[in-house]
Amino acid sequence: MPPKPAQVLVHPSQFPDAIQAALVQSLRTRKLNHKFLYDSLRQTRKWLELHEACSPARNDPDCLAIYDRAFETVSGLVRDPAIHLVGLGCGGGQKDVRLLELFQGPARVLSYTPCDVSSAMVLVARSAALRLTGTCQPLVCDLALTPDLQEMVNQLSPLGATRIITFFGMIPNFEPDIILPRLADCLRETDLLLFSANLAPGSDYAAGVRRILPLYDNRLTREWLMLFLSDLGIGPGHGSLQFSIDASSFGLQRVVANFQFSQPAQVRLGAETFEFATGENFRVFFSYRYTPALVQQTLAQFGLEVSDEWVARSEEEGVFLVRKKT
Repeated sequence: MPPKPAQVLVHPSQFPDAIQAALVQSLRTRKLNHKFLYDSLRQTRKWLELHEACSPARNDPDCLAIYDRAFETVSGLVRDPAIHLVGLGCGGGQKDVRLLELFQGPARVLSYTPCDVSSAMVLVARSAALRLTGTCQPLVCDLALTPDLQEMVNQLSPLGATRIITFFGMIPNFEPDIILPRLADCLRETDLLLFSANLAPGSDYAAGVRRILPLYDNRLTREWLMLFLSDLGIGPGHGSLQFSIDASSFGLQRVVANFQFSQPAQVRLGAETFEFATGENFRVFFSYRYTPALVQQTLAQFGLEVSDEWVARSEEEGVFLVRKKT
């Protein structure tokens, strides 16, 4: 039987004029909005290939186990018959599906909202979850540009359902003071938030960040990042990607990828032309690294409290159960 058509809810933050405005802003500021790295089917496929090859969550058995332990804990905490799972930044939905599987039962009514900036991603997540839930409403939006996220999620939540929000693999690519207030607003006092963070291993934070740099500075990551640049007409002949580590706000450090121009280049977008000079940098990617203590400290500044945590033995990834402070 051929698949049925899917209804996808698209927020105005992902309407064509908003996408165009975000791209113009990225080119003007020389700081790429990360959503453009997931915007096309080709980029989605390349990201999924990179994720499968390099992510500890896909390749480290102990890292996989911390998610299972977190999911088992949450499934034990929630006994209500109706559950609404909201996957913010759902990606391919693999982790959300594993959580939904634990809530299956004859008396259970499960609903799922896969949410991502990429329509391709939400459709992949929807397809993975359909066998587990009777109600699946994909939502496409730019989380950083969705001030009414709380209203959207509330409208999609069935009346009386216990809500679990997942936010896996997302916090590294957002400025904390942009995304954390949005999460705090979205979270009701009765909601549970499962939150993952990439961590810097060891007792020396700076040394730990240096240690994980090869997870980013590799062929697959470069190919993924260059896909977007090539669509703009920027190729290896114009310069090269340079990876570095920067200190940032909240006492955090992050891995940064800049495209450094070795010769002048032009990008034309509609009636506007953007000039890039020799030696100029265009930041195309960044990824924050935390420690468990920094996760707690940073979230606390936005009214969010860690009530439980699971950290892989490698100390490179952690899952955190978060509630809104009362």
